[in-house]
Amino acid sequence: MIEEIKVLAKSFYDEIIECRRYLHRHPELSQQEFGTMEYVADKLRSFGLQPHTGIGKTGVMAMIEGNNPQSYCIALRADYDALPIKECTGLPFSSEVDGVMHACGHDMHTASLLGCAKILTTLSHKFEGSVMLIFQPSEEMYPGGAYMMMQDGVFDNVMPNEIFAFHCLPEMDSGKIGMKKGKYMASTDELYLTVKGRGGHGGTPNLNIDPIVIASHIIVAMQQIVSRNADPMMPTILSFGKMIGEGRTNIIPDEVKIEGTIRTFSEEWRLDAHKRITSIAQGVAESMGGSCDVFIDFGYPYVVNDDQCTQNTFDNGVEYFGNDNVEWLEQRMTAEDFAFFAQKIPACYFRVGTHIKDTPITNLHRPNLMIDESSIEHAMGFMAYNTIQALNKQTKKNK
Repeated sequence: MIEEIKVLAKSFYDEIIECRRYLHRHPELSQQEFGTMEYVADKLRSFGLQPHTGIGKTGVMAMIEGNNPQSYCIALRADYDALPIKECTGLPFSSEVDGVMHACGHDMHTASLLGCAKILTTLSHKFEGSVMLIFQPSEEMYPGGAYMMMQDGVFDNVMPNEIFAFHCLPEMDSGKIGMKKGKYMASTDELYLTVKGRGGHGGTPNLNIDPIVIASHIIVAMQQIVSRNADPMMPTILSFGKMIGEGRTNIIPDEVKIEGTIRTFSEEWRLDAHKRITSIAQGVAESMGGSCDVFIDFGYPYVVNDDQCTQNTFDNGVEYFGNDNVEWLEQRMTAEDFAFFAQKIPACYFRVGTHIKDTPITNLHRPNLMIDESSIEHAMGFMAYNTIQALNKQTKKNK
């Protein structure tokens, strides 16, 4: 089976690379992926499938049926939204949309799942059960395309028994994969603070209530949430990436806006931290004569990989790639709305290496991100193999 899949992956490679390059040239931002949705649906139709579009506004779902399709269902998910980043790779298939780029590899994810779909469709007579293909929008924007598709009934007719997805990993060489059992990626919430004071001339600070000074004290005071309130054994990150006070060298503004994020691996501590953020921000502001409005946008939960799904995926990876090319990974403080799926269904979210050997690593969310396109052949083949193995394992168990 492995050799048969690898032969198919190689034979479909050129077509799927063209899919990736088309998607890379035509990136679309979260919740705006109408062209991507239609392109993916058209490709699925060319494989003989009947996709359903518009799920969660711009998502696509299609089913591949093997023998006895009602017996078991494996779901495979890829995301396909881009980022508001101006590309500077110089690639001949660079983004044709100014200021928008596939800087997180979602074009690679989608192309790989298309390739996997073509392999599985070709081999559908060789497995029992069914495969649900989920092409998901808006991974990069709250409330997240996974949540939107679930709210829109993507699982109303068929509830998958297991679900799998992957993300490219620029630090790992192409031809390698990695994963982790249990808690893998952090929850993420966005913080929006508006510090209000009383602006005026910078030369008469005694007549003002300076929101810039208040905002600075708030940011410093909040560091104790991680250093003194969080359990030292509970990974927690509190970061602020934006602070805007529309004044000048000699003008103190009336208000300052602050934006940040908090990430962790405990739902109980997550809620407690929210309360502490609000309490500290408002308390510091009031103690200095101002006020602070706090809005916490409740985001994605943390990603939990099912132990058995992940062990099976690891074992299948060893069979497909060889023992030296499969790794156990550490927790990450990045986040993923795949967590919504993993809350409902036993899941495995793994990593596929995309680093071009002998070149500098180009990180995710950077305007110079480039991937080794051979990783797409590896990803599409392995997803197909892992899926068939999961279905066959369940068939043997039922017998």
